[in-house]
Amino acid sequence: MAVDTADDTQIKQKQRAIYNSPENFFNWSWPSVPRHQFLAEREKAYDPDGKTGLIELDISDVLETPYPATIPAILARYVKVRAGDSLLHSFNASGEVFYVLQGTGSSINAGDTVTWGKGDVFCFPGGNETVHEAIDSAILFCVTNEPLLAFENLRAPSQGKSRNETVHWPHDEIEKHLEEIYERPKTSETSGVSIQFSTPATAPSRNTIPMINTAINTLESGGDQRPHRHNGAAITLAIEGEGIHSMIEDEKVPWVTGAAQITPAAELHSHHNQGNRRMRSFVVQDEGLHFYLRTPGFSWD
Repeated sequence: MAVDTADDTQIKQKQRAIYNSPENFFNWSWPSVPRHQFLAEREKAYDPDGKTGLIELDISDVLETPYPATIPAILARYVKVRAGDSLLHSFNASGEVFYVLQGTGSSINAGDTVTWGKGDVFCFPGGNETVHEAIDSAILFCVTNEPLLAFENLRAPSQGKSRNETVHWPHDEIEKHLEEIYERPKTSETSGVSIQFSTPATAPSRNTIPMINTAINTLESGGDQRPHRHNGAAITLAIEGEGIHSMIEDEKVPWVTGAAQITPAAELHSHHNQGNRRMRSFVVQDEGLHFYLRTPGFSWD
């Protein structure tokens, strides 16, 4: 087999060079992030006869990425574990965040065990194997930053080197904090009646893992959330969606309980509750990255 000489190597280096000289440097972009509801994935996750497994919310064909992605920097999944089953996975991510839609069980990651039930939120550091065991048939919603690492062709941190920690936010404690917020008067600056989930490892930010922020957002029956926009794209999981809809720019998007939907970055959006129960959603954004870049872009118009 021929071996390249030093001259051959230098020639190839120069042949790889591409010179761009557009009149406007910003006249190119990746395909836009679409408004999208993951209804088929929701039906698969809630199928009573469905098997234990992972169900990706993947629109890489639309985003034109060679790796799975829900939005460019985040991949979401349903984690379905039937009663008595266990499921092992290992994600190339710096952290993984879970919301428990239904069921009870426990999850183990690098020696840490979280015992969870419906309505709990928890996160693990990335770079480890995670094992889920269900007592009752369970559905968890999981988000990671796998696409961001794949974009840079990076590896997950080695065990013990992640910036993230194992953290558990139990449903009962979440409810206590929400009840306090319900009593707080709304003002012209109220963007939502919600709780954000953060950790000591991500301080001083309010993010769950450095680039992902998550929250439980709520809205009283008959209520309307003030229209707003921000530079982070959002994945909104409808926990209680009966009689709820979003307005994303001029499009009405009815919610489906248990289904997730995408709100593209920078699009004006609001939520409206015409149902009889309080709206509730688990909201995931890549806004953590924008906060770090100092470009959150929040506005009311």
